[in-house]
Amino acid sequence: MKYKDKLKNKNEDIYILALESSCDETAAAVNKNGLEVMANVVSSQVDIHKKFGGVVPEIASRKHLELLLPVIDQALAEAGIKFEDLDAVAATSGPGLVGGLLVTLTAAKTISLALNIPLIGVNHIAGHIYANFIANPEIKKPLLCLTISGGHTDLLYFEDLRGYQILGRTIDDAAGEAFDKISRFLGLGYPGGPAIEKAAQTGNEEAIDFPRADLGKSYNFSFSGLKTSVMNYVNNEKQRGNEINTSDLAASFQKAVVDSLASNLLQAVEEYKVESVVLSGGVAANQRLRSYLEEKLEKFNLKLYYPPLELCTDNAAMIGAVAYYQYLERDFAPLSISADPSLKL
Repeated sequence: MKYKDKLKNKNEDIYILALESSCDETAAAVNKNGLEVMANVVSSQVDIHKKFGGVVPEIASRKHLELLLPVIDQALAEAGIKFEDLDAVAATSGPGLVGGLLVTLTAAKTISLALNIPLIGVNHIAGHIYANFIANPEIKKPLLCLTISGGHTDLLYFEDLRGYQILGRTIDDAAGEAFDKISRFLGLGYPGGPAIEKAAQTGNEEAIDFPRADLGKSYNFSFSGLKTSVMNYVNNEKQRGNEINTSDLAASFQKAVVDSLASNLLQAVEEYKVESVVLSGGVAANQRLRSYLEEKLEKFNLKLYYPPLELCTDNAAMIGAVAYYQYLERDFAPLSISADPSLKL
């Protein structure tokens, strides 16, 4: 496909409109040269889905349709640019809820076709990783990245910014998914991560010794057994007529998750000679995980990096950051690109 103007190179300013709607946030951002965020607008549906204890895909898709155009208009206005100033448009192509993905992917296709500018499909998980470089451009490579969200738990080794090796990933439930399910089971609300963390603040994390999955020398993760153990504990205590201390339970469960995540990461730190360690994804906002890893990494003389809260959760600025490097590589998508809810890194 031939575009309206000659494609720019890295010595020129490149403006990208990025769109994200893979779950329950409708987001649009304008990025200049990748890591400079001129606008980052997010409309969250958390309050809508709270009463259901989790995201209802069809409701989410309908709200994306309703919110997307106002969010795009606001992002362009905040950035102070017009559609004709854009050099490319990017959208999350996966993974995520297929209905939500299709909303922004279709909008991005329309903008690309109307303006005759490149269309860029971005992996949502790559976006979470690149959020770190927006917030902390000084991060040195090689690095280890622990990506933890509602649907993904991945441990990655980066030799440089665009080259990575997958060391391990979850073989069943992701960490964020486990938080959501246990929070719903305990009646603590949605989203599960913040709800569990809040309940755990007044609890004793040593009160209950929940199991940690032992996968040998593998860097893979597993949280399904932990989730089942928590549910069995609650059911058994109820059958015995014992009162359950929800704060102790939440704290003990959170400690088990943190221990499992930290164990693999610290094992990789010992094996790989890295300059930096980074967290990404929604669960990266967990303060217990951050403080524990910061303490453990001190003996390796390594700093732990993570994005600010607004870049930990789903947003479009992170999509624009990845899209910039794909633009430089001329990694464009055809208009026939489809949403891939199971897209892998």
